[in-house]
Amino acid sequence: MKSPLLSLPGAVPAEGSDEGVAAHYGDLFREQRALADGRGFVDLSHRGVVTVTGEDRLTWLHLLLTQHVSDLSPGRATEALILSANGHIEHALYLVDDGTTVWAHVEPGTEGELIAYLESMKFFYRAEVADRTADIAVVHLPAGSIAEVPDGVTVRETPHGRDLFLPRAGLEDFAAAHGPAAGILAYEALRVEAHRPRLGFETDHRTIPHELGWIGTAVHLQKGCYRGQETVARVHNLGKPPRRLVFLHLDGSEVHLPGHGTPVRLAADGAEGRQLGFVTTSARHHELGPIALALVKRNVAVDAELIAGDTAAAQETVVEP
Repeated sequence: MKSPLLSLPGAVPAEGSDEGVAAHYGDLFREQRALADGRGFVDLSHRGVVTVTGEDRLTWLHLLLTQHVSDLSPGRATEALILSANGHIEHALYLVDDGTTVWAHVEPGTEGELIAYLESMKFFYRAEVADRTADIAVVHLPAGSIAEVPDGVTVRETPHGRDLFLPRAGLEDFAAAHGPAAGILAYEALRVEAHRPRLGFETDHRTIPHELGWIGTAVHLQKGCYRGQETVARVHNLGKPPRRLVFLHLDGSEVHLPGHGTPVRLAADGAEGRQLGFVTTSARHHELGPIALALVKRNVAVDAELIAGDTAAAQETVVEP
């Protein structure tokens, strides 16, 4: 779904998973600094929006999600996962309940499969699932923003900022009143700096929550059964996930950033050494320079010097080995 804000001055379209919104509006670092200072907004209108209504919406979702939501109070933001039977991550939901409706935004293009799964699990529960992507756009206000939220708009407030579920028809008016606009590259750079994983970037077909630090934020360890819980409990008790997320400071002399999937190896072994992991997201940060997240084998030493492709990389621990 193409955003009307791509018509703003300087807008350069994003590619790949974030196609449909702006990568930037002409000055990546200026946009990052504005967000870091609590100014402006990010157009996330390409993300899917799913709502669940009905008397049983929370008790029903509680049975399906990794998060404890049966008594989720109105206005309290949370995030949750849907796992496979083997505990691999299939969906990530960023949700809030407004007292009558659960609102969730999800990765672009995943709402169809998510809704199909939810519909297959309804049985006798009084809950209605709807795809609201066509009429609702997600807009992000950074932490510290004093921007006023339009009346009637559902807000999901977190330490990282506020996600607004805004009527898509009001997107251009919102942009005119709440600029400057920041592109998805600025938003992603701050996400990488904060070590926050993203479905489809930090995950592959065999990723489990422990590898990314999603235990606690998206997985509740004291709740009842859900699909994949056995894997979560087993790995938590053993304390040995097969891989772990790391943060990388990349060599700033390189012109090109290592892309998603770039092999990570020990620097001592060089570019022909054994692959120990791969880059998941890389970004250019306004203060830190080139940075990245990567998924590496658990037994990689926390002080090991690494290379991402041909780029030297110093690691910081995100998930303890």
